[in-house]
Amino acid sequence: MSKTSLTRTTTRLNEKEPKRRRSMTELQRRALRVPRTGLHEHAARKLRTLIVRGDLLPGEPLLEVNLSEALGVSRTPLREALKQLAVEGLVELQLNRSAVVAPLQRDELTELFEAVSGIERCAAELAAIRMTAQDVERLEALQMRIERHHRRGELRDYFEVNQQIHGAIVGFARNSVLKASHDALLARVERARLFALSADGRWEESVREHKQILAALKARDAERAGQLLAHHVRRTGDIVADTLTQKKVRP
Repeated sequence: MSKTSLTRTTTRLNEKEPKRRRSMTELQRRALRVPRTGLHEHAARKLRTLIVRGDLLPGEPLLEVNLSEALGVSRTPLREALKQLAVEGLVELQLNRSAVVAPLQRDELTELFEAVSGIERCAAELAAIRMTAQDVERLEALQMRIERHHRRGELRDYFEVNQQIHGAIVGFARNSVLKASHDALLARVERARLFALSADGRWEESVREHKQILAALKARDAERAGQLLAHHVRRTGDIVADTLTQKKVRP
């Protein structure tokens, strides 16, 4: 290549460089623009809480106009939120009709609690071996809180701490695959657990079972901790399923 040709080529490349830089800058700006994603996640989080806590009942229509106004978002992020909750099993989408809060189905709940009891059993067995002294202290503090809420009749507060205990035990197993599997089912399990705690006698029973689970974990008895937690989870599932059957509930 002649010196003249090389000079021309270099000049053309230099002329294109600012354009490339402008293009990259625009891409970077676009990458930072995530308001739509943020809005739909915010809406999904709010709706998930309302469904899990029973403020939106199973089978209740989810009217887009009302929800958009209540959540302060447009219909586009709201629809994305509903799709996300449908994947989680909390919402049912209906063709040409409003979405509804997913009903509590007996057979589905049985399978759900079978799966969760297996995950939490494995987690308890690992946690009994891997827990640190600080982990034990945290569980003891949480146990004191649920007992206090139980004495005061504070069901919602008890429920919140109860969920923290289950999550903590899974976390103390220090197994990312177990935790991811548990997280994927958590919202559906939470909703059914609150339903079960409202059943006659289950709340008192749940407190006793938590005491036994904590004692087994503190004793580093992996087998017993796993058995107790698995029974605790399956018992909750059985109560929900039996209640739905006895009352012939299809919310």
